[in-house]
Parts: sequence; structure tokens; C-alpha cells
Amino acid sequence: MRLLIADKLHPRAIEELRTLPIEVVYEPELTRESLEKRLPGVGILIVRSTEVTEAAIENARHLNLIVRAGAAYETLDVRAASKRGIYVANCPGKNASAVTELVYGLMIALDRRVPDAVASLRAGKWERQEFGKAEGLHGKTLGVVGLGAIGREVASRARAFGLNVVAWSRSLTPARAAELGVGYAASLEDLATKSQILTLHLALNDRTRHIVSRRVLGLLPERAILINTARADLIDYEALLEAVDKRGLRAGLDVHPDEPRAARTFSDPGVFRARPSGGLVYGTPHIAAATDQAQLAIATEAVRIIRSFLLEATVPNVVNVSSSAAARFQLVIRMLDKVGTFANVLMVLKRHGINVEEVTNTVFEGGVAACAKLRLLSRPAEACLAEIKAFDEVLHVDLVTLPMLA
Repeated sequence: MRLLIADKLHPRAIEELRTLPIEVVYEPELTRESLEKRLPGVGILIVRSTEVTEAAIENARHLNLIVRAGAAYETLDVRAASKRGIYVANCPGKNASAVTELVYGLMIALDRRVPDAVASLRAGKWERQEFGKAEGLHGKTLGVVGLGAIGREVASRARAFGLNVVAWSRSLTPARAAELGVGYAASLEDLATKSQILTLHLALNDRTRHIVSRRVLGLLPERAILINTARADLIDYEALLEAVDKRGLRAGLDVHPDEPRAARTFSDPGVFRARPSGGLVYGTPHIAAATDQAQLAIATEAVRIIRSFLLEATVPNVVNVSSSAAARFQLVIRMLDKVGTFANVLMVLKRHGINVEEVTNTVFEGGVAACAKLRLLSRPAEACLAEIKAFDEVLHVDLVTLPMLA
């Protein structure tokens, strides 16, 4: 099987991958367009930022697994992969420390105007009075939007800064908030009214696009701090710039619309200058997860996923396997581990029009007997069960009705 690495990956991970029973091809210069031509014959694909389109997937007849060396996976056409039975896995939480460090770096930089102070010194000036006007962070309320791995890490580090933490996510309950030691907000609007600092840690989807709207920004207090190291389109940027100009919002942005062309906007010195309102924008070029520690952790997780897929027939962190299958019955069959026994059972189910949703088969010590568990969409008739029980190699058959978990 051939493994294609279509983005930069830590050298230590590449060395580990070469010890596995696969051919490893390392082509980090591939783009969205050139990737399509390189996928024929590839069984496993690793990407970071390279987009994997429906056209690329349609051109990848041998592809079994796509590993996104990172947490978010909106650059992959997961639906197209699912239609072709291709596993998609990610590496969640491995960059949480790196992103959290930049969150606090931006927070401090905005409050103390660190980039401006450095630029002033480099220009030969000594403007101590100008840059000694910081408010300080201690005692302020930090609103955390989204409590995944990164959001939880941000909340945990807040205690060292003396910040009060309040959080909101769609799945957060008051009980879970108490368990995590954070305050509970019933909505994003509620969180905005309580927060002097707001930091975003949500995935981007149809429900979260522009979730930080003009209304949400208007509920923040004047001279609030907003940090976005997640996804650019979480914010209505027109409303954001208006809040910077009129309400003194201080924004720290690691992600930007239309990357990397966003650099042209930030090349204008006026973007960074402090407004009369006190508003300020600082930006970094999408580097939140780009520490050596984070990249090694992500690459190591990608190796773990591939090793598990090849050697254990399981896919950790898979994102496109149904967690609530429609199966209503489970057929448990103990049988002799002989060639053709399992195939005979499947042929009987096929003749009776029974669709099998999931199959697991365990062979017992000594290799004499096995136990197969088949999850079925519909209940087999007694005649079907009788045919299966009639095989000499079948030791016992049970039919279990599965509970409705939806």
C-alpha cells in the first residue's frame, strides 16, 4: 500500500512511517490542483492545509484513509469520502497548548501594546508615558466560546492570570460548567454581556459562520478584547472593524478572511495604529499551532492513526463513521473457525434480504471457534435463522433486539 504525505510533516514522524509495511511518498509541495493527479494508486493520504476536493477523491480509486494532521477538517470533502467508504480521521487536541499560548500572548500584547512599544524603541524613541497606560488583565472576566480541547486549556490557564472564566457552547450545561470550574452562560449574547475579554474556539460550520455578529460585538463592553485563533468566518469582519473604530474594541487575530491575501490589508500601517477610541488590531499569520512541540505531537498522532489502521484494523479519531447506526437487531453466532462458514451465513442473510450494518468477528485461543456479531437493519424470519442454525459448523445463534438510542 502507498502512503502519500501531501504537506510538511515532522521528520521524526516520517521516519516512523517508513518502518511500517507501506511505501511512503513525501511530496509536501503538492497543491489542491496537483494533488488530484497524484492520488491514483494511493491507499493512505496525510494532509495539513492542502485541500482535498470531491474531484480528487473521485480520482482516488485505491484510497482507504485520509488523515488530517490537525484538528479541523473543513478543507476535506468528508461527504465525498463517506460516499466512497473512505475513512477520514483528524488529530484533535494535539495543538491545544500551542494555540493557548498564542491566545495569552495576543491578550497581553493588546493590553500592553507590545508590538507598538517595540516599534517605538526600534525607531529610537523612549515613549514610556505613552506605553505605560495598560489596564491590566487581573480580575477581568474571560469569556470562552467553545469548550473543546483548546477552550478547556485556555480556561485552565486563566487561573494563573487571575481571570474569572465564563464559558458558552451549545452542549455546555450548568452541571458540566461547574465540573470544569467555569461560570455558565446561557447563550453567546449572555456571555458577551459578562466578558471583558472574549476568545473564540469553535469549529466553522453553517451554524457558526458569522456567529460573532454585530449584535454580539455590541454587547461587549467598550475597550473589550476579542481574540480569534480559530476560524476567520466566525466573525462578521465589517462589524468587527466598526467596533474597533467606534467602541474601542481591541482585536487579536491569527486567522483572516482570504488568507494569505489578507497580508495586503495588514501591510497598511493604519490597520495597526491605535484609534482615538482606544481600538486596536494586532494580527499574526495563522501561526497558532505552529510550534515545534505542537507539530511533533500532531505528527505523532497521525502516525498512531495509520499504525492502528494497518496493524489493528481500527481508525482512531475517525470523523465520518456513523455513531447512531440504524441497526435494530444484533445476530450473535458462535461457530467453528473454518473456511466458508462465515460466507455461508452471509449468503443466507442475502437470500432473505437482510442488510448487515456492522460486523465484528472474534477468534478464540487455539483458532478452533469464533464469535461473530452482526448488526442488522431488520429482523430475520425464523426460516432464515433455521437455515443458519442448520450448518454443521454453527454452534449457537442468538438474536438480540437493540435499544433505541436516538
